[in-house]
Amino acid sequence: MSAIRAYLKGLVEEAKRPASSTALLGELVPRPQPRRRFEEASLRALAESIRAHGVLEPLLVRPRGDGKYEIVAGERRYRAAQLAGLAEVPVVVLEVDERAAQAIALMENLQREDLNPYEETVGVLDLLALELGKGREEVASLLHRMRNEKGGKATQNVLGSPEAQKVEEVFRLLGRMSWESFVQARLPLLTLPEDLKEALEGGAIPYTAALELKKVKEEAARKALLEEAQAGLSLRELKARVRELLKREAVPKPWHHEVAERLKRLDLEALPRHKRRQVEEKLRELWALLGE
Repeated sequence: MSAIRAYLKGLVEEAKRPASSTALLGELVPRPQPRRRFEEASLRALAESIRAHGVLEPLLVRPRGDGKYEIVAGERRYRAAQLAGLAEVPVVVLEVDERAAQAIALMENLQREDLNPYEETVGVLDLLALELGKGREEVASLLHRMRNEKGGKATQNVLGSPEAQKVEEVFRLLGRMSWESFVQARLPLLTLPEDLKEALEGGAIPYTAALELKKVKEEAARKALLEEAQAGLSLRELKARVRELLKREAVPKPWHHEVAERLKRLDLEALPRHKRRQVEEKLRELWALLGE
């Protein structure tokens, strides 16, 4: 049993659960889940498995007080059971509060085999936020401060704090990566441009390619490279292309290009009267000169 499953099992046992039973699908209500999408092909494959073998792992639910049960963990199995035409599914009824329900749902979500790196990053942050009683941005800030202190860039005694100890415990529990590698390789995914975020969430590119493409600020060039990456451009080739683009971006534009850009953004009406008069005179001179 993985560390995650062991933790999940502990939460279930602490919830003073009764013996497993079954519930009609009509009695179950999904709760807002951390996952973002259910892939149709994956759901259909699971539905076929359920038709052949049944639902092998019970859903975790809790009473709502109106005769129905909220699905705490197992919404994917619930949807696949609907596709398979089942009338009822095995469940474990938990008596848990909202915080425990959130923790169980997050841990269940992080066990998914089809979890993409962006969803995993958000899921880990949400789990840390729940554990620390903070928002995502506060958790990300704490992680950056921990990394800076470990790298000798700051001495704020963050690493010895109870919060830092909780962070380390959560990453030990997840058993996937260290908090240091999470800060370096995963937190930058949160600030991806929308086109890269969509490609990453859709499984079109790996997160390493997304981080490489993020370095390209010019939108048209990034879009062209993204299309090549989606078509199968290797990470090594992608890195070489990005290096070349960054070299070109680093070359200063000719000064007259900068002037032209500033003129495009110029709002004469917003200038003070005396300055506007001077600018208008210079523009008339320039217009006359260019017209010769």
